[in-house]
Amino acid sequence: MLLVHGHPFDRTMWLPQLDRFDATAPDLRGYGGAEPAAGITPMHVFADDLTALTDEPTVLCGLSMGGQVAMEFHRRYPHLVKALILADTTARAETTESRQDRLKMADRLVREGMAPYAHEVLWKMVAPGNDKAAEHVLKMMLNAPAEGAAAAQRGRADRPDYRESLKANPVPTLVIVGSEDSFTPIDEVELIPATKLHVVEGAAHLPNLERPDEFNEVVAAFLDDL
Repeated sequence: MLLVHGHPFDRTMWLPQLDRFDATAPDLRGYGGAEPAAGITPMHVFADDLTALTDEPTVLCGLSMGGQVAMEFHRRYPHLVKALILADTTARAETTESRQDRLKMADRLVREGMAPYAHEVLWKMVAPGNDKAAEHVLKMMLNAPAEGAAAAQRGRADRPDYRESLKANPVPTLVIVGSEDSFTPIDEVELIPATKLHVVEGAAHLPNLERPDEFNEVVAAFLDDL
């Protein structure tokens, strides 16, 4: 299983899953200890980078931006995808308005650094009361390289709509979402063609950290069914 982190995080967001599963969790280009990035990192670049980690069909598990990277990987390399686990993500392309918002955010991250954004969105990333997860999430966001995070935002602004490619090459697909997620609410993730949908109550955008035991059990059951 290949675990793909979201924005603006790094591979450590998957620590509870790495403790449970035989999986690989890389840092994406521009994040963590991976190759630096600036300007724009298109989604296909992230997907192409992941091909270095697998040469046979694998299970891709991605959260938020990581889910979009997983769907881009599936769009480009369907023969390398055994199944998808997509958490708190959307398959839709950006609207004209949301595209501009993402580009403005990229410029803001470069201009201001990560701290203002990180503190602004922390309690949307995790639901209030999930203090242990919040501490980890804030640390990841503050440590994210601003140029790399901005480059990814610009790449996401121009991503395609993945619904047609998911339908054209169907694979078993588990969709997971936090009940309190305002970034990708339940009606948004329901647009993804899925074999199964699971809602994690009391979690926001990062159910794998907020409710790791439940998240892991749902993933384990899905893998057993493959």
